[in-house]
Amino acid sequence: MSALYNTILLDATAWDLILDSNANIALASPPYAVAQDVASAIRLFLGELWYDSTKGVPYWQDILGFPPSLSQLAQYLNRAALTVPGVVTANTVVTGFSDRKVTGQVQFTTTDGTSTTVNLQ
Repeated sequence: MSALYNTILLDATAWDLILDSNANIALASPPYAVAQDVASAIRLFLGELWYDSTKGVPYWQDILGFPPSLSQLAQYLNRAALTVPGVVTANTVVTGFSDRKVTGQVQFTTTDGTSTTVNLQ
């Protein structure tokens, strides 16, 4: 299997399924598919994925309700991004933290050498 693949296309605002013009579940292709999966991986709470509770970011355990260490948060997000098939490097850059909102981006590279960015909002 190729490291880069199609995935279910999600609406960027609602983060829900989208139907194509034939009323089928729409698919996203690389490089957008990989970027969307990285965005999903960094949104996943540790223990939330019922078939593999070891995946996810420990938001409840180490981040929410605690004074956040931005370097630790970046490390967690990098680790989550690297769980996406085809992602070989990940670097989280935090540009701000204000009113309990982190801004920045996760920059990553895939096995085919494509570099892409997912914004933190």
